[in-house]
Amino acid sequence: MHPKRKIAAAVGAVLAPVLAVSLPASSASAHGYVSSPPSRQAQCAAGTVKCGDITYEPQSVEGPKGLTSCSGGIARFSDLDDDSKGWTVTPVSSTTEFKWTLTAQHATSTWQYFAGGQKIAEFNDNGAKPGATVTHSVNFGSLKGKQKVLAVWNIADTANAFYTCVDVNVG
Repeated sequence: MHPKRKIAAAVGAVLAPVLAVSLPASSASAHGYVSSPPSRQAQCAAGTVKCGDITYEPQSVEGPKGLTSCSGGIARFSDLDDDSKGWTVTPVSSTTEFKWTLTAQHATSTWQYFAGGQKIAEFNDNGAKPGATVTHSVNFGSLKGKQKVLAVWNIADTANAFYTCVDVNVG
């Protein structure tokens, strides 16, 4: 190999890892979480509760449809599954508005809300793309007291959903 080519190859080998680390990471096409009442992700992002990686990307809890965990089955977001972390519990009425903040929109099949081991609400969007925010009025029925609400955004054109948990006290 010619000496100039050896030098060029060596320089390339040294610079490639530096460039790979310094380039911005690409973002996924759809993300969202419940911002009001403040979900566990929102509390992490605001610094209300000390959390790990989710602090920097509260909109990224995406996993296969049908899960029941706050972390969407993502190990690095497992702080969201820890009920003993001291989550702020928001007092709410028996009918409460849940506001999603979406950092990217995606065709939606349904939005689902679970509490007390049962589905308490479902909203069908029939594949429509939402705006930057979505609000649902959810009725807790006969449920009272402290509840952990699992809110799920089911994406229409993938096998995935976005997950977020909200701690409330239904009065």
